[in-house]
Amino acid sequence: MPKQSAGILAYRNIDKQLQIFLVHPGGPFWKNKDLGAWSIPKGEYEEEEDALAAAKREFEEETGQSISGDFMPLTPIKYKNGKVVQAWAVLAEIDHTNIKSNYFEMEWPPRSGKKASFEEVDRADWFDIATAKQKMVPAQVPLIEELAAMF
Repeated sequence: MPKQSAGILAYRNIDKQLQIFLVHPGGPFWKNKDLGAWSIPKGEYEEEEDALAAAKREFEEETGQSISGDFMPLTPIKYKNGKVVQAWAVLAEIDHTNIKSNYFEMEWPPRSGKKASFEEVDRADWFDIATAKQKMVPAQVPLIEELAAMF
């Protein structure tokens, strides 16, 4: 069975302009990448786990902030590697300046035998639709398009 992830597409309306909340992955591989690197807060979950509950958990793990509201399911997307991402859109007000992400550990520098710890998410921000489409991992763009079509 392909891996599966669940995530939250938080949005808000500022002066009748739809804005999307995205996070930037932490770690050395993403440090200097911007366009095509940002994502909705999301993460993998087990088959027996409720996908929406997993999406909320992952949101909190990656941002340090809980999220609630009227979650609208979006059409799942599929990455080239076969991973399926289920996402829900929700109207929310998230403080992008106060992100407290979980950490992950990896060998760094490569082949050094040394372990280093990095934040899963190193920053977050709100973007208008056009900018979000440029910043976001290309496979996730249909999520924004589906949300925008609702307004």
